[in-house]
Amino acid sequence: MKTGSSMAALFFSLVVLFGTGLALLVSNDMSASASHIILVISLIVAIFVAWATKVANQWDRAVVLRLGKFQALRGPGIFFIIPIIDYIPYWIDIRVISTSFKAEKTLTKDTVPVDVDAVLFWKVVDPKKAAIDVADYYSAISWASQTALRDVIGKTMLSDMLEGREKISVLLRNIIDERTEPWGINVISVEVKDVLIPQGLEAAMSMQAQAERERQARVILGDSERQIASKFEEASKTYANNPTAFHLRAMNMLYEGLKTNSTIVVVPSSAIETMSLGGLAGTIALTKSIQQDKQKEQDQAGKEGISDIVY
Repeated sequence: MKTGSSMAALFFSLVVLFGTGLALLVSNDMSASASHIILVISLIVAIFVAWATKVANQWDRAVVLRLGKFQALRGPGIFFIIPIIDYIPYWIDIRVISTSFKAEKTLTKDTVPVDVDAVLFWKVVDPKKAAIDVADYYSAISWASQTALRDVIGKTMLSDMLEGREKISVLLRNIIDERTEPWGINVISVEVKDVLIPQGLEAAMSMQAQAERERQARVILGDSERQIASKFEEASKTYANNPTAFHLRAMNMLYEGLKTNSTIVVVPSSAIETMSLGGLAGTIALTKSIQQDKQKEQDQAGKEGISDIVY
């Protein structure tokens, strides 16, 4: 309970000092007993004033009951109550408050046990209702949040829960706000922090995702093969009506193959005759010529490198 002890002590000291000074003044004209009475009265008044003095912070509201009945909300700042008659059972914090809550081993709609962690942001908008209409609004809002979370999990598929956290957060906010509105509490937002699933199911979902990616890759590869085959069909029609273009294309393919891998190139003799490359002997001669040219280029590059080093 907040009593504003520093302010009460100040008032107590002022009243005591005033009473002491008054007693000293009258002690010259009156008897010692009269001065003692003044000191006692000043002490009683000081205690009464200190007891009646209260101070509320900017974010606090004091619920004042008079003889057991609601009297008023006090604060912020300094205020006074009637001792013994007035009583302050609650100091209500009207700032935004964050509360963590969770649901452990709760079954989803497709019977999957999950652990869900969430955070609730709320504030008291009616301190009177929060103090009078509910016994412990902190515990009440915590339990209301947990039961709402379990209800939402039980009505949601696991896939929807993993993909649609924002939707679940909005749904939770609406449910909790509807339950806490009669208590003078406003739910600002609900944030789902984490959704934990069993490790075995997590591994199975990972394998399922990998299989799905492989399936998509195979579909894309098959579609690419179909497109390539279609283009080859169009090219064959072009080459069928133009033997010269077909011959030049064949020579280019052979040259590129020998240039990339100059060790051994195996070409069926039937393919050689079909591409009109001049027979097997001509192909071998062409291969040797290309190899000799590449060897000369390598030797020349080596000599230039050595000369650079010597220089």
